[in-house]
Amino acid sequence: MTTVSDRAKDAIARIDAANSEDPNKEIFEGKEYPKELLYSERMTTWLNKFEPNASEALQLAARAQHICRWKIPRSDYPMNRKGYNDWRTTLAKFHGDTTAAIMRQAGYDDAMCETVKSLLLKDRIKLGDPDGQILEDVICLVFLEFYFVPFAPHYTEPKLISIVQKTWKKMSERGHETALTLAPLWPADLLASVQKALASA
Repeated sequence: MTTVSDRAKDAIARIDAANSEDPNKEIFEGKEYPKELLYSERMTTWLNKFEPNASEALQLAARAQHICRWKIPRSDYPMNRKGYNDWRTTLAKFHGDTTAAIMRQAGYDDAMCETVKSLLLKDRIKLGDPDGQILEDVICLVFLEFYFVPFAPHYTEPKLISIVQKTWKKMSERGHETALTLAPLWPADLLASVQKALASA
């Protein structure tokens, strides 16, 4: 099981405190949570299952993946592909800078802060760092377990098939195998769309 240092516990507590301020709420198993706090807990839970010996940098990046995301809403950007890409780029930098600032408060040096920041910016995956791919797998697994079913009705089947294929391309072979264990959570029509997506990927 993943071990967590005292310094990491301090940083995670600070990340959680920031995410607890999310004005958006989500009900899960009869309890109300700040949306991004619940998301961050789900990220940690999946990381612990998927990579029990995760590095400290990866633990922090997973917990901070959506830190204070509500502060930069999608609606602030044009509702087109460029607007979406600009929003995602701005978010990644914001998440990285916010997390690095919190880590410095918890006593981390600049090198460790930059490592976590680069994970959040997706730079590590481009460099072939295994932690970068693990983080991507965990992000996709959290989406597929908790957000895929409520997300799907907003899209036509062709668009949904495209989204599934893009998600699949981001994942490792181990990520694919793990994702398929979630199939029982998906209703029959959604599972059929996934099967079509993977058959034509």
